[in-house]
Amino acid sequence: MDNPRADKVAVVDEVRGKLAASDAAVLTEYRGLTVAELAELRRQLAAAGGDYKVYKNTLVRLAVADGPQAPIHDLLTGPTAIAFVAGDVSAVAKALRDFARANPNLIVKGGIVGEGVLSASEMTRLADLPSRDALLAQFAGALSAPMQQLAGLIQALPRNLAYGLSALLEQRRAGEPAAEAEAPAAEAPAAEAPAAEAPAAEAAAASEAPVDEATPAEATDGEATDGEATDGEATDGETTAAAVAADGEAAPAE
Repeated sequence: MDNPRADKVAVVDEVRGKLAASDAAVLTEYRGLTVAELAELRRQLAAAGGDYKVYKNTLVRLAVADGPQAPIHDLLTGPTAIAFVAGDVSAVAKALRDFARANPNLIVKGGIVGEGVLSASEMTRLADLPSRDALLAQFAGALSAPMQQLAGLIQALPRNLAYGLSALLEQRRAGEPAAEAEAPAAEAPAAEAPAAEAPAAEAAAASEAPVDEATPAEATDGEATDGEATDGEATDGETTAAAVAADGEAAPAE
């Protein structure tokens, strides 16, 4: 552009500065919106962290020429207004989506996030995401959940240890009577062992008895023989008495 006017140079510098300072920028077409509607849109975007400005496409092209935002050239068609975002991009995208539902004349053409260019459909998906605060809350919850579980485990360790020791003591106490009951039962067979051995000893003594008593048996036989002899002697006595009696009776006969 030869001999650009100062006001145009100021606008180009303004666009370039806002793009550099913003976290994102959303390009829209506002054809058909009234002044009141544009004012309401600016108010809603300001609440979401957006600054809505209307620029001529030629000046925006000059501002992004040879810069990282140069790919937005294709989006610079028709009346263009840019929502510069400072902060949560999804919040501004949601505000534009909600306003476009009530005012179909507002068209979201695309945007710039960092050095990347997003299409209209990608901006719609971005608007469907949870807000930055909601995402941070979810992320913090995901981080705090393991810490809470760890804290719960640490708190449960002494309690579980106490329960384990108590159960072990109860188990040992329950095992002591059983051990005492098994001790007499183990001693009973030992006490019965002598009784079982007594018949065996008597059987051994009985087997040895005939050998030791053989002589008394013979003595008994001897005694029986003497008895018989005694009986023999009694017979001779009786014979003598009979002879004497016969002699007595024979004497008077003389």
